[in-house]
Amino acid sequence: MLIREKTEAREATLLAQWATQSKNAPRIVQEEPDQVRTAFQRDRDRILHSTAFRKLKHKTQVYLASSDHYRTRLTHSMEVAQIARTIAGALDLNTDLVEAAALGHDMGHTPFGHAGERAMAACVGHFRHNEQSLRVADLYGREGRGLNLTLQVRDAILCHTGEQLPQTLEGMVLRRCDRIAYLCHDFDDSSSVGMISGKNLPAIVAKRLGTKPSEILDVLVNNIVEESYGKDEIILAPYYEEAMTEFRAFMFEQVYCCPAMMVEQRKAEHVVKALMELYLEHSELLPTEAQVERFGVRQAAIDYVSGLTDDSAVKLFRNYYEPII
Repeated sequence: MLIREKTEAREATLLAQWATQSKNAPRIVQEEPDQVRTAFQRDRDRILHSTAFRKLKHKTQVYLASSDHYRTRLTHSMEVAQIARTIAGALDLNTDLVEAAALGHDMGHTPFGHAGERAMAACVGHFRHNEQSLRVADLYGREGRGLNLTLQVRDAILCHTGEQLPQTLEGMVLRRCDRIAYLCHDFDDSSSVGMISGKNLPAIVAKRLGTKPSEILDVLVNNIVEESYGKDEIILAPYYEEAMTEFRAFMFEQVYCCPAMMVEQRKAEHVVKALMELYLEHSELLPTEAQVERFGVRQAAIDYVSGLTDDSAVKLFRNYYEPII
């Protein structure tokens, strides 16, 4: 018996009846199974080794300033993966599936985080980072063949945000953990720079969830496990759901949309808009890697600019728009 088959046999025995089994997990293009890794482990490895995943190291999570002390899209994705694995493992769900999707869920994010996403949408009419993440996975990497991920991982990536819900419980875990992670860790980063502190939190949040990022994270994770164990759904008790909603509203008011942050975000939006307008008007400036012949000018420009790191976008902007003195 192959190692992969042993792992699949353990899944059939140990996972909950509503968990997703890796055996025979379908792909758009079917492949011979790996001898050692399950289908979801293979997906995880393809994502980890991809250029798009490595670029997340230099893409903004919240703070545009470069510093080892702030989260990036890479550290955010890793933190989401760890939280999701913890919950999935406790609920006897497929940890490999949830880890693969968590690591890949932001691969399509623009430079400068949501500021870049807003700018891209303003330029082209519609842009969602979850949709772009799936596009990147499907069409880039492995010399243009794409990562050819399993349908379950693709679904979890696409549905980690937005109105469409995932088809698997593992996807629902990711959806929950993405929000928990960014709220707790952005609160941590904001506290580190002195923007806010636990003393500023609404009373309902402080009372029900705590005043420290680690406390809030522990309360939410433990409650999801407690409420969801032995059930075919992922549940957060209304008592904590209400507090989390207030916590999110607080973060948007005090951090994400505060005047100081908006000044820097407008600068970032200007960079993305300027580059998009430039490439749409002068497609000859797009590099070969943009694959204009394959995707057309508009889509090639979207893929290229959204795939830039923060530093690369700024350097290109300066190259095209700053005079040489």
